[in-house]
Amino acid sequence: MNHPAGTIHYFDMASPVGLLRLIADDEGLREIWFEREDRPEAVQPTWVQANGSQLPAPIAATRKQLQEYFAGKRQHFELPLHPVGTPFQLSVWQQLRLIPYGTTISYGELARRVGNPNASRAVGAANGRNPLSIVVPCHRVIGSNGSLTGFSGGLPIKQKLLALEQRTTGGDLFG
Repeated sequence: MNHPAGTIHYFDMASPVGLLRLIADDEGLREIWFEREDRPEAVQPTWVQANGSQLPAPIAATRKQLQEYFAGKRQHFELPLHPVGTPFQLSVWQQLRLIPYGTTISYGELARRVGNPNASRAVGAANGRNPLSIVVPCHRVIGSNGSLTGFSGGLPIKQKLLALEQRTTGGDLFG
């Protein structure tokens, strides 16, 4: 497929948690959006909608791996990622990728893992701006009291993702 350098493609994928918009450039997956009526996201006019039969490689790989994840057959994503963020956000998002499938940690623990134990709020804000939900598992971060807190797809979707992982591992995510 020949596309101008820097072209951003998007593709809408049906999933058990609703429609997901996969957004990628030639370097990798940039974003995953959840369809939300209360907070619609606008496609940029320069973006190109990908055709289901001719998907750019990063989108095709993401779709396949997400399908495997939702089927309970994939616990770790191996994708070229190209998120855009500050150095601090990128460091938080990298730590999110290290949270094992089927487990949860608190924002305080995530702050410790980033190397700044007093930065729970900043870590929470960076977690909330994670553009690669599911693939970079921000849904695995919960409140220190075990409560489900903010998620770009909404708390019901966060609960569904955690329940999927709990069913697959047979474990107790909150124990």
